[in-house]
Amino acid sequence: MMFPPRWRKLALTAHVGASVGWLGAVAAFLVLAVIGLRSMDDTTVRSLYPTLDLLGWYVIVPFSVAALVTGLIQSLGTQWGIFKHYWVVAKLLITVGASLLLLLHMQLVRSAAVAASGGTLGADPRRRLVADAAAAFVVLAVAVVLSVYKPQGLTPWGVRAESSGAVAMASRQTAFSYLFWFTVGALLVAVIIRHLLGGAIQSHFSH
Repeated sequence: MMFPPRWRKLALTAHVGASVGWLGAVAAFLVLAVIGLRSMDDTTVRSLYPTLDLLGWYVIVPFSVAALVTGLIQSLGTQWGIFKHYWVVAKLLITVGASLLLLLHMQLVRSAAVAASGGTLGADPRRRLVADAAAAFVVLAVAVVLSVYKPQGLTPWGVRAESSGAVAMASRQTAFSYLFWFTVGALLVAVIIRHLLGGAIQSHFSH
């Protein structure tokens, strides 16, 4: 069902707001995590990590859910659909994967907050929080890029929905290859950044 123009704009506004809010909240989390990693002041550490826990549960998690829900609503109510275009499918996979990993990540945040309150937080959880936040920022930035540039390419489902199959196979394969390797490359970059940050920070604190 196609939304009327007014509802399409409303859905787009809600989705953009939620997505940008999610990205901005992760950026704030990353900055605070870096401050916590570098801080040698016990008072700062004791207060900062419980703050990260609150930021995660009350800002980042709600924004992630809102981005996913509004994205689905927008897809269902516009010409893009959910499975018609490769860039939409790629973004959906990124959003769902990032949301699930966020819930796992929040367990570490909660443990760090409890340990910080008790004065027993070590360096390793701090490094992991920085690395995870940096990786999340990169992945979400990729999702934003997909939303802005909307790379061309219909999935087989989209081809059947748009026409009787008149779209050239070569064009579909090229578009699929482009989006597939773009997404895989972005995820690899995120993983590499996480490991490099973790290794560099660990090396710095071991000297």
